[in-house]
Amino acid sequence: MINYFPEEVLEQVFSFLTSHRDRNVVSLVCKSWYNVERFSRGKVFIGNCYAISPERLISRFPRVRSLTLKGKPHFADFNLVPRDWGGYVYPWIEAMAKGCTNLEELRLKRMSVSDESLQLIAKSFPNFKSLVLVSCEGFTTDGLAAVASNCRFLRELDLQENEVEDRRGQWLSCFPDSCTSLASLNFACLEGEVNLAALERLVARCRNLKSLRLNHAVTPDILQKILALAPQLVDLGAGSFVHDPESEIYNKLKNVMQKCSSIRSLSGFLDVNARCLPAIYPICTNLTSLNLSYAPGIYNKELVKIIRKCKKLQCLWILDTIGDKGLSVVASTCKELQELRVFPSDRNGVGNAAITGEGLVAISAVTMQPLDEGFGAIVQSCKGLKRLSVSGLLTDQVFLYIGMYAEQLEMLSIAFAGNSDKGMMYVLNGCKKLKKLEIRDSPFGNKALLADTGKYETMQSLWMSSCKVTFGACKTLAEKMPRLNVEIINEGDEMEGGPDDRQSVEKMYLYRTLVGPRKDAPDSVWTL
Repeated sequence: MINYFPEEVLEQVFSFLTSHRDRNVVSLVCKSWYNVERFSRGKVFIGNCYAISPERLISRFPRVRSLTLKGKPHFADFNLVPRDWGGYVYPWIEAMAKGCTNLEELRLKRMSVSDESLQLIAKSFPNFKSLVLVSCEGFTTDGLAAVASNCRFLRELDLQENEVEDRRGQWLSCFPDSCTSLASLNFACLEGEVNLAALERLVARCRNLKSLRLNHAVTPDILQKILALAPQLVDLGAGSFVHDPESEIYNKLKNVMQKCSSIRSLSGFLDVNARCLPAIYPICTNLTSLNLSYAPGIYNKELVKIIRKCKKLQCLWILDTIGDKGLSVVASTCKELQELRVFPSDRNGVGNAAITGEGLVAISAVTMQPLDEGFGAIVQSCKGLKRLSVSGLLTDQVFLYIGMYAEQLEMLSIAFAGNSDKGMMYVLNGCKKLKKLEIRDSPFGNKALLADTGKYETMQSLWMSSCKVTFGACKTLAEKMPRLNVEIINEGDEMEGGPDDRQSVEKMYLYRTLVGPRKDAPDSVWTL
């Protein structure tokens, strides 16, 4: 019956489908649905910028207004991917500027972004409203100044964990006086100074500002002024939190914090005086999200005091300095918790972690016993688990549990774990919804890689580094699966003199693609 509805009606019906997967499914029903979905699709998510070309995207969805694009593999966050690997966004911006000028939102992750790219965005899309850059590199504050100066309707500028060269500390002053549309501003990752007076004026103008994350240059005296100007904030990222707790400025900050009843998300504290932390206690009771993963100055005792007041938390990012007892407090206090991430306090992995298996499932890592049963309990009880990272002290048994019980798992990251090929095979055979599998420093080899090559057609990507995979096995996989790009990363001329089929491959990355081998790979990347 619905096949006979006018296209306008179908378009209205499709507008209620917010999931990319649901949109993809309806486009396969028939040709008319395909066309309606094609011209009504406003948001597109591309998990790998080399899976498709920008021209093909525009041909398929000519009216796209919001684009999310990812570049380098996840292990780039751990410096395992060469800086010149690729992920260049300029060709995408150039193509969109020619064929899709109605673009309003752009979200980029692990992409190489130049100032020229940002300048092209600023002048090509007259209704541009949102720019989110996560773990990107290659641009400077000159590029940000171009966006601030020219994007008149900008609502969101979100810079997360980017490498930004500071050439112009005055970039915040480039927002024109007419700019009142900002609802979200995040520059916590910037290391340089900012124009504090320009920041205050901008916050005062933007009455709809809901999210503000500041860098270390914004001190408590400025923070208290900003909070007085924007009591409507829902998401706050504090920069520097260092001051004399006996001072007048601290008392002003404490008083203004008590009036910020709308704040639900708190992060930051890049520099902190623990004696100043009681100032945030009044807002803790309403928090649903707390990110202290960049606050090494907050130790176990202070963390526990804060968490005891956060009974409504749904998302918690924390350092391992919280310890086992701290995690016990999390478990007993945060009954609504949906996401927990514990990061190493030593970014280089040196030193003793404050958390043992006891913090997860009462199994002590001091005994050097595997944590298989603990993670097995997690995957059995957390039925909706979609992302999981595991590392160390794990045998093949845990991967059997994952394959058996993690039915919704989409991304699995493995490091320093497993005994044999069986571990990887358990995962590939059991996790039917798996999209991304990342493995480093584990004993999985050719047998596991080639056991079920058809599985990779249903996945987005597979990364293996410092495993037991040979060049010959990678070549066999590439021959069997022509729709996959199989890339070997050969840094430091590890295969100098030409590859030998028996030689171990240090880094292998395979991904599904519709456009064949990419044309911008550096000499260190070989596509088989």
